[in-house]
Formats: sequence, structure tokens, C-alpha cells
Amino acid sequence: MCFDLDSHPPIAPIAGGAHDGVPLMLTAADRNRFAAFRARAAEPSGAAVAILPDVRGLHPYYEELALRFAEHGIDALAIDWFGRTAGPEPRDNEFDYSPHVTQATWAGISADITAAVEELSVPDGERPAPAAVFTLGFCMGGRMSFLAASLGLDLAGVIGMYGTLVGPWRNDAPAPVDAASRFGAPVLGLFGGADAGITPEAIASFDSALTAAGVDHRLETYPGAPHSFFDRKAAEFADASAAAWDEVLGFIRARTPVR
Repeated sequence: MCFDLDSHPPIAPIAGGAHDGVPLMLTAADRNRFAAFRARAAEPSGAAVAILPDVRGLHPYYEELALRFAEHGIDALAIDWFGRTAGPEPRDNEFDYSPHVTQATWAGISADITAAVEELSVPDGERPAPAAVFTLGFCMGGRMSFLAASLGLDLAGVIGMYGTLVGPWRNDAPAPVDAASRFGAPVLGLFGGADAGITPEAIASFDSALTAAGVDHRLETYPGAPHSFFDRKAAEFADASAAAWDEVLGFIRARTPVR
């Protein structure tokens, strides 16, 4: 898995910045019901982000991250991956995610991402629809976030933290480098320089594929940082985490129309 069970996003809370955070259930086009967690900004900026987790699915790490986004004026929705095989009910830290990862399909993952983006893209009570919707994923979710750019969802951008880029993975989701020609959204990719699973050559191949496809993109590697460096416990990589968070916020703000 990406993070330890006691990991937290390395982002300081902002008092009063989040209006609320609530669990909910979403239904995909194939009628799959899956868990999600939504956080609303007290002062919305017009941006919204669908958070795509690692192999654990909807973990408290991602619920907390949704709240941190809301505190920065960005509505956020974190989703689970395993409604089809594990059900939508909450799971504890003993959950064995491994067989569920391999049973997931790109068709099902695509349907769930689409449902999340659609949930974020409509007016919410008296709140207008957001002006810009993004995806952000980590590890498994990073790969899926990049691929979300190929789903025709009118995204303002896709962001992946240490998402694998080339070759087969644990299920049938394609490699982002092979799908880059179909991307319809700008890309931000953030990687650790000491991540043996995502080599400089893989990042260079992704860069070349995006360039050839004319996709606006920025790929940043943090020297010495490992896979899953974006963690409050990883104090030695606090500078890389802070820089990555600034990149994410800057990418979103630059692509969100001013209301």
C-alpha cells in the first residue's frame, strides 16, 4: 500500500475553512454503490477536486485530505474503489485490499470516477456548480487520475502523485503513457526521485507522449523522496511535501476561472 495505516496528509489545518465533511453513497452508471466523503469549503473558490485513493480505498487519510482542500476554498470528494467486490459499508484496518485491487476493472473504475465528477459538477443546494473540476490521485489513484483525462469528463486538469506510468499493473487499467494521445485535460505529475517503481525513464516516456499529443503538462520529481513521501510522518521529506502541496494548489488555482 502507499501509506501506513496511521499516516496523515502533511498539511496544517485552517480553522473555520471547511464548512462540513460528510460521508455519502454514490451510484455509478452500472448501479454500483460505493462510499465517498465530501467536504465543502466555507468560502468556495469555484474549484472542486475528486480524490482518488491508493489501494486501500476510502481511508481516513483521504477524508482528512478532503477537509484540507475545503479549508483552501476547494470542494472535495474522496471515493472508494471496492463497492463492487467489498460492498459500500465502512471497513477497518484489517481489510485485505489485495484481492479487490486485482478484481477491479478499468470499466468499473471509469464509471466510479465519472460518478464522482458528476456529483461535484452540479449545483449543491444554494451553491452554484463549480467552475472547474479536477482529479487528484495517489499511487493506484495517481495512475487512474492521469487516465481520467481520457474519459471525456471536461476536467480542468488531472493530478497524479506517484502514479505508475508504463507497463501493466494489478488490473486491466491501461498505462497512462499509452493513453496520452487521448487526454483532454492538462496534467500535473509529482514523483519521488528515490521511487524505484517509477523510474526517470518512465517519467521521460510520459513527458514525450504528452508533448507529442500536445497536452499541457508539468512533471516534477523531488530528489531523494521515496514513494508515498506526502505524509506527515515523513518529516525528513517535509520540504518535498510542502512543495508538492504548493504545486497542487497552484495548478488548481491557475485553471479555475475567477467568479
